[in-house]
Amino acid sequence: MPSLQRMPALVATGSLAIPVAEALVKLPFSTLQRIEAAPIDPDLADTAAFSEAYGFPLTGGANCIVVAGKRGDVVTYAACVVLASTKLDVNRTVKRLLDVRKVSFAPMDDAVRRTGMEYGGITPVGLPADWRVYVDTRVLDAPEVVIGAGVRAAKLFLPGAVLGALPGVAVVEGLATDPAEASDPSAD
Repeated sequence: MPSLQRMPALVATGSLAIPVAEALVKLPFSTLQRIEAAPIDPDLADTAAFSEAYGFPLTGGANCIVVAGKRGDVVTYAACVVLASTKLDVNRTVKRLLDVRKVSFAPMDDAVRRTGMEYGGITPVGLPADWRVYVDTRVLDAPEVVIGAGVRAAKLFLPGAVLGALPGVAVVEGLATDPAEASDPSAD
């Protein structure tokens, strides 16, 4: 099993995506000191592969999912953070939050271009200022979550409560469901 060489996130900014590093250095020191980063094998960036390879519990993995909602010709982008053991409620909760008629996962190329981050490493830290960022309440209960660092070759580690308190984040009850209850994101 590969080991994680965790360090304070501020020390690791050179290993993170530029928008992530820029957002981290703007955080209050009391918040920043609770965030760590670690380089990882980029082939193990996906949540399940990371958890298995590094022995990190899947219940501590948080996925940042980029969605695009559409009402008429207006497209609204948002990032939704849910625990890896749950599923994003796209067709009910996200559609209601964005006040759109249709919502779907943003196409990979579009998400990468708009965030300045690598697919598989997109994180709520450092997203465009006009995006909405929603975090499921279950994330806040996790003593520690692992999220992307903007690149596939690194991860961020922080208490769930810190993630929920980051600038621009809205905490939402019911953003995620248990997998058996999850809605199909391709449905209207």
